[in-house]
Amino acid sequence: MTAVPYVDVLVVGAGLSGIGAACHLKRECPERSVLIVEARHDLGGTWDLFRYPGVRSDSDMHTLGYSFRPWPDPQAIADGPSILEYIRETAEEYGLLDSVRFGHRVVAASWDSGRAQWTVELLHGTETVRVTCGFLHVCSGYYDYAAGHTPDFAGIEDFTGTVVHPQQWPGDLDLDGKRVVVIGSGATAVTLIPALAGRTAHVTMLQRSPGYIVAGPSRDAVAAGLRRILPDRVALSLVRWKNALISVAQYELCRRAPRLMRALMRRDVEKQLPADFDVDTHFTPAYAPWDQRVCLAPDGDLFRELAAGRASIVTDRIDRFTPAGIRLVSGRELEADVVVTATGLNLLPLGGIRLSVDEKPVDVASAIAYRAMMLCGVPNFAWTVGYTNASWTLKADLVAHYLCRLLNHMAARGYSAATPLPPAEPETAPLMDLASGYIRRGIDGFPKQGTRQPWRLHQNYVIDHRVLRRAPLEDHMRFTTRSLRGSENGQSGSTPGNFRRQPSRA
Repeated sequence: MTAVPYVDVLVVGAGLSGIGAACHLKRECPERSVLIVEARHDLGGTWDLFRYPGVRSDSDMHTLGYSFRPWPDPQAIADGPSILEYIRETAEEYGLLDSVRFGHRVVAASWDSGRAQWTVELLHGTETVRVTCGFLHVCSGYYDYAAGHTPDFAGIEDFTGTVVHPQQWPGDLDLDGKRVVVIGSGATAVTLIPALAGRTAHVTMLQRSPGYIVAGPSRDAVAAGLRRILPDRVALSLVRWKNALISVAQYELCRRAPRLMRALMRRDVEKQLPADFDVDTHFTPAYAPWDQRVCLAPDGDLFRELAAGRASIVTDRIDRFTPAGIRLVSGRELEADVVVTATGLNLLPLGGIRLSVDEKPVDVASAIAYRAMMLCGVPNFAWTVGYTNASWTLKADLVAHYLCRLLNHMAARGYSAATPLPPAEPETAPLMDLASGYIRRGIDGFPKQGTRQPWRLHQNYVIDHRVLRRAPLEDHMRFTTRSLRGSENGQSGSTPGNFRRQPSRA
């Protein structure tokens, strides 16, 4: 087992959230030493992992980008490689590349109250590496990077074609002239269909039930106009707020007036498709808007391919796979050379890290979240979970800023540990209330939320912006000090060494 020197803040994950958190620390807590560990072998997280055709953002980049480094491209709905390059450029600008250790997966973290520090165990190949830190910030998202979710389809072993999940898309998969069936109706399927329609013999979207899909522009005309008359930073900051407020307003309207929003969304779909298209069957969900995520079709690309006949949509249940394709419950058979199972993700709380406090294991599933970013009873720990109803980074930015406020507050008062306290009332609720299949399958393993602040999660950027940037840091938080810092901790602010760094791919 290899040990490395103490670091003030250990950030787990070098994706959009982790790089953003490290940039905030560089900007707002420059005296703190920061180390980023990443299980994969390059930056980007989700945007490095997903390589399926057409992979793109499902929300605008003016809000998915960082507040401190506004998205500069006029293309507001960006493709995966562009987002990956944006993350890389941000890391380079803030001098973070030398602070990332690739190929290091965190498996366990143990808090010692006597030393006021975490001991974190990582796997680097077959070697176990141990890191000590004062604060642990997990930015690994909430799903399992190892594999996506594929239901147990009857007869799938009989299929003579190729079955692929978008999370594990092979780089050499040949789709030219092939008959392709994409199983699913979520954001991945909505992205894949237009990307495949021009290169396959035909592509069919097979859904068990419809979801909400809305058309929206891929470029922000307001952003373009403002940039012509204002400095870029001012213009893009205004656009970020404009888009954030619009997303909040749309979500609140969906929750408060679901019948109205259902009618408006249906009318929008009808405008995109031929008059004889069966909108009732294929685009009329049984649930209310935003009970599950609403999918975006940039510039109406999905509807355009359906209207042109290059793609089709089938709403039915799968009976079983056959050697030639998929037989449906209705008796119809879809012939296919390739079947794409865009059937969702597997959730994984805290990146699968085992936590313990003073040698007592933390039961994450029964823990109560504090401000949707810390765990009650767990000192000096934060976990970034973005919004499910808006851009992920809107919340990630707020979490990172709150953490910097907290660290500066602790430094100014000589505190060594901050531990959120649980609510007095026992009533709790799931951390995320979406009815999406991937949420229902895995939410029981996640921390719970309380019924009021500061333990309740708001899916509202305006409220969270006020609370996380201005609320008193002492609110239901226990601060402690230690009289003597152990010499094995090293020097605060020192640069960690002894840690093999793997160069990222060009």
